[in-house]
Amino acid sequence: MAPFTLSAFGDEIAADVDEQLRVMTELRIGYLELRSAWGTNVLELNDEEVGRLVERCDAFGVGVSCIGSPIGKSSIGGPIDEVLSDLERIIDIAKIIGNDKVRVFSFYPENEGEQAQCVEESIDRMRQMASLAEERGVVLWLENEGGLVGDVPDRCRAIVEGVGSDALRYVWDTGNYPQMGFERSVEIGWPLLGEYTECVQVKDAKVSDGTITVAGAGDGQVRELLVKLRDSGYEGFLALEPHL
Repeated sequence: MAPFTLSAFGDEIAADVDEQLRVMTELRIGYLELRSAWGTNVLELNDEEVGRLVERCDAFGVGVSCIGSPIGKSSIGGPIDEVLSDLERIIDIAKIIGNDKVRVFSFYPENEGEQAQCVEESIDRMRQMASLAEERGVVLWLENEGGLVGDVPDRCRAIVEGVGSDALRYVWDTGNYPQMGFERSVEIGWPLLGEYTECVQVKDAKVSDGTITVAGAGDGQVRELLVKLRDSGYEGFLALEPHL
């Protein structure tokens, strides 16, 4: 049996944290992927709310697998100081929770379709973010997503490899590739990204029209990825993000 650990985006269950944790406990999912709580994005939670979240997680015996931050879901031409300030706050939240994993993104090009021209700028920004993360003792997980600079496997690899830091790794979203029309994502992407993958976000979609499906019923090659993970000795999280 593969030693995978399940986590879940609780905010897809309900806005209320107790309801999230109750359902997760019933499903025997022991870790929360923290993206929002009580309808508030994690970046906007104050210290009191973060403390209350920790209390509720402790009460239900649920840990936090990763801080699902929105950092990097902004224009690549925006002020980097604001990005780093937001990242500092996210890291503060992670420290209160006792977590050291933070999901991030690779920025939107200023003009649609200019991802290839923005790779070096994305690397420069991600390098500054990784330097801050290293100083603070956390690891950033870069997620692939359509529209961002890191949208397809070769650009995701270029960013992680270009930054060249142990403080930046990769989180594989199985549904985002087919949703943007990218086919054979595991067949093409595993040789490029397998060595950097430290988390998998499980959802699926159809390449034909982007329709979200149950995992395994779409074109994200979820089964193929699970086999690759098993055979490589992967022992990380499978974060359920079904969007259903």
